Amino acid sequence: MKKIEHIGIAVSNLQESNALFARLLGKEHFKTERVEGEGVETSFFQVGETKVELLQATREDSPIAKFIDRKSEGVHHIAFDVEDIHAEVERLKSEGFEILNETPKLGADNKLVVFLHPKSTNGVLVELCQEISA
Repeated sequence: MKKIEHIGIAVSNLQESNALFARLLGKEHFKTERVEGEGVETSFFQVGETKVELLQATREDSPIAKFIDRKSEGVHHIAFDVEDIHAEVERLKSEGFEILNETPKLGADNKLVVFLHPKSTNGVLVELCQEISA
């Protein structure tokens, strides 16, 4: 793993949360993106080498809607930048981690993503991210 790529925060209202985080961080978000497959609208803030990703559900059956129903708004996941997502999945499986989606899927911000089950990571949803080559 190369670095923390981003921290994902589940929010109920993206517009209000963008304003709040703009005040908190002293800068505006640099992009928004809809990820239909996950049922979310995202917004990104750059903080040094790491990003903060705000996630708002776009449908009631999305993982973010379910998360907010169970736990309320807050930190949803931590994402790590990896060089080779397939090799990293195999390494983590061999170390006993439970992988939620062994086949990488398209995520926000031009990334392939895989998630690790929080049961195997001390209650933290972990996302692996690999930049999609042009």
